[in-house]
Amino acid sequence: MSESEYMYVAVKELEVTIDIYVWNIVERWMKAMEKLEKVIVENGITYVLGADNLYYPDLRLPKGTDYPIGKFGYMRCEHLKKFKHGYYMELLLDGKLNEYLHDVDEECHEMLDRIVEQMKKKQGLTEKLKAENQMLWVRKIKTFGFVVKSKLRRNPNFLL
Repeated sequence: MSESEYMYVAVKELEVTIDIYVWNIVERWMKAMEKLEKVIVENGITYVLGADNLYYPDLRLPKGTDYPIGKFGYMRCEHLKKFKHGYYMELLLDGKLNEYLHDVDEECHEMLDRIVEQMKKKQGLTEKLKAENQMLWVRKIKTFGFVVKSKLRRNPNFLL
């Protein structure tokens, strides 16, 4: 056998040895992963084993705080995530985020209605005009809503 053939055989044997070694490590790791508990509790927090074999906290909303959140609530949530991340995380971890966003959404709708009413008074939109020329009245009301909502989109804190 020539020297190059001897080297080729030696390298192949080394590759097989390395493959067997790696396979044994993988096999031991897989057995260890099978022994992991699906749910653990530490410091009063429940953790659930994910598909990637990492534990994630099992965070759920406290009972009675599952409120519907509207457009303004979602806008405020995005604003908090981007610009006030610490406050967002505090609300989230305390279980108060959903209630806060619901309250913000309700406040924004109330404020929007109040602003539209003020604009109606300022522009002289009355029930008499509504009875006389409905199309003009509806067009002006829609315009008021559009103006206020566009201000809100440009500045999420406009109504807060």
